[in-house]
Amino acid sequence: MPQGSASSTATVSVVIPVRDDGPHLRRCLEALAAQTVAADEIVVVDNGSTDDSADIARAAGARVVSCGERGIPAAAATGYDAARGDLILRLDADSLPAPTWVASMVEALSETGVDAVTGGAVFHDGPVSQRVTMARVFLGTYNAFAFPALGHTPLWGSNMAFRRRAWLAVRDEVHLDPELHDDLDLAYHLGVGHRIRSVSGRHMRVSSRTVEPRRFARCFRRGAGTVFAHWPTDIPPARWVRVWRGRRSPYPPPLDVRAVDHDEVARG
Repeated sequence: MPQGSASSTATVSVVIPVRDDGPHLRRCLEALAAQTVAADEIVVVDNGSTDDSADIARAAGARVVSCGERGIPAAAATGYDAARGDLILRLDADSLPAPTWVASMVEALSETGVDAVTGGAVFHDGPVSQRVTMARVFLGTYNAFAFPALGHTPLWGSNMAFRRRAWLAVRDEVHLDPELHDDLDLAYHLGVGHRIRSVSGRHMRVSSRTVEPRRFARCFRRGAGTVFAHWPTDIPPARWVRVWRGRRSPYPPPLDVRAVDHDEVARG
């Protein structure tokens, strides 16, 4: 059982998009139930599943919302809109968070001026001797590709969190194209007016199925498509200048994670 609750500080929602991934979702929800700091709610977005994913979520006490528009971008956005927490934490159905994951993300977002955070992971399946190395290569490739395109730290959907207020500021700008990466797209929209930082530590494990040749090729294609979707406005170095100017602009007062007026956040 969780030893503490995030409700004594900021309220926390965990969002999990899922489609036909019941066995992985069950393990993910079990890991969330073992957190040292409990989320105030878990929102599972059923993206047209034909298996028992929704039933598994309900049995675990999660709130299930449906998204009829296929694709992770639409499902993720539906979950963020449905989330009631002041802080929104996102992971995937095949993610296995360490017991300290919620606590680490909440703590990282308590830093003044930080609106979004993201972390890495190791694989929880595949050859044991290669899990750490394979994950580092995969994430290293993603960062090497995304950082120059963005001009700042990218977000990774398997392990990220942001303030609900930040989401409300950009929700009408994000792309819902299923052939784009929702996390990279969100980083484009948040990165100019909001600060994104990395969270250190091994708080997450994910499935290595991402690096299967066909999946990896699709992942790369969608990544390139996400970058091109923001050109010419955000073509480097024009993007870097926009980010630099955004960093010089005054930021709104950060949310105090020790005492948050939820109604005020909801009004944006």
